Amino acid sequence: MSSAYLLVSHGSRDPRPDVAMQQLAKLISEKLPRGKNLVGIATLELNTQPLHQQIQDFAQTALTFGCQFLKIIPLFLLPGVHVMSDIPAEVEIAQKALVGSIKLDLKPYLGSHGKIEKLLTKIMATIKAERVILLAHGSGRSGSQKPIETIAENLGVMAAYWFVSPSLEVRVKELLVAGSRQITILPYFLFPGGITDAIAESVEKLQLQFPEVKLQLASPLGVSAELADVIWDLATEGEQIVG
Repeated sequence: MSSAYLLVSHGSRDPRPDVAMQQLAKLISEKLPRGKNLVGIATLELNTQPLHQQIQDFAQTALTFGCQFLKIIPLFLLPGVHVMSDIPAEVEIAQKALVGSIKLDLKPYLGSHGKIEKLLTKIMATIKAERVILLAHGSGRSGSQKPIETIAENLGVMAAYWFVSPSLEVRVKELLVAGSRQITILPYFLFPGGITDAIAESVEKLQLQFPEVKLQLASPLGVSAELADVIWDLATEGEQIVG
């Protein structure tokens, strides 16, 4: 039984995340038996079509290749409203429209995979600073910050959020009071984009505000073979791939 795979991201007006998604899809396609499976990309927002229609369109293409399953992988790092409510609702709409033709399988969100923490550990090994702040987007959904707090504790770093409190500025002030003079901010985001640009501007302003501390901004996770491996693990969990 063959499967197709659809990578779902948030969507952005900035072209860089879309380019990164296409690069990831290519890396994952290289893992598949040639001519037997498909990898596509879709976005929850900022698309001319709603996600359920994007799923249906890709499913129809997958059917022409003889695929019986469509694995949908949410490339989100936090269990916010999009992951817990919006995407499942869109998948349900698509499945009703596709009943009897192809089975949709919504996989766990990317940030739930333990290997994401290993990727962060690898990045941490290249950072030379007294303290590190793991800066995530954050979510208004209750309990959605807990995975970040757990990762931060395991890595021995401090968590901060762009969208909710505690903010980056608050954390920098706390570390400054504690005597830290070298602080690196590690953005817990997949790709460069509008938000990471805004973070960079914020770090520059904080550096001017606190000249006594040296602030460094690391890069987001970015496209890599390691990230593609994590996505592949999520996509194929419990599935036997036959070459």
